[in-house]
Amino acid sequence: MSNSTTSQSSSTQAGGSKGLKRLLIYIVITLLAVVILVPFFWMISTALQADGDIFAWPPQFIPDPPQWNNFAEAWTARPFTLYLTNTVFIVVLGLTAELVSSTVVAYGFARFRFPGSTFIFLVLLATMMLPFHVTLIPTFLIWQQLGLVGEFDPMVLRAWTAWGPFYIFLLRQFFMTLPRELDDAAEMDGANFFQTFYYVMLPQIKPALLAVGIFAFRGYWNDFLGPLVYLTDSKLYTMNLGMYFFMGGINEAPQWNYLMAMSTLVALPVIILFFAAQRYFIEGITFTGIKD
Repeated sequence: MSNSTTSQSSSTQAGGSKGLKRLLIYIVITLLAVVILVPFFWMISTALQADGDIFAWPPQFIPDPPQWNNFAEAWTARPFTLYLTNTVFIVVLGLTAELVSSTVVAYGFARFRFPGSTFIFLVLLATMMLPFHVTLIPTFLIWQQLGLVGEFDPMVLRAWTAWGPFYIFLLRQFFMTLPRELDDAAEMDGANFFQTFYYVMLPQIKPALLAVGIFAFRGYWNDFLGPLVYLTDSKLYTMNLGMYFFMGGINEAPQWNYLMAMSTLVALPVIILFFAAQRYFIEGITFTGIKD
């Protein structure tokens, strides 16, 4: 009886300890979520306020009444329909180029061994340490010499050079988890290199491809510096660049409610995409291998 009572007491204490740890974890996660969500809540609150209520004291966190017309007025204040078309054009072309080039290069590093392959891959990874601003001027001069400044080309053509080392690294690690027997079996069935790559390898790395696609979509959709540097014609501006006009000039006050309204609309596609593909996104960045 004493042994049974002791074991029950120990299990109760262990269960209580696990419950306390779980409670502490939930509290920490909740606090972190609040810290992350407060700026997003503030953005939506400002987007729904009248211009004179933004700097009211005490601050009015919940607009009364909410100014839903701010979204329509902000959209029509600038040609955002044209800006949206330009943004979608850049995102689609850049995303396609990013996926194709990164996948091919990653497959080459994962499946083929040639003299200097390891060194080249290490140099590729080392480029991740270079800040974008360091290569900005040399890159701009290259595109200027090619006569492509002022066009979409600098933001789209660069993706065909497999310029995303993180994407290549992610896909390479995924390819390396696939057994070599898949290649041998495809070769025995008469498949050539391209058939093996397309019909055997690509279906196995769908989670990683989706993760790269989400990263690339977010990068192109939220890109502000690229269009700011390379685009000179206002008819080619993107959504992020178009929002810059709400900041006002030297003698003009920024239109914060319009700016936050458009920021909310621009943030929505990324948020929706992440929640829609959350399971595959998390699976893609955990470097899992083949499934049973």
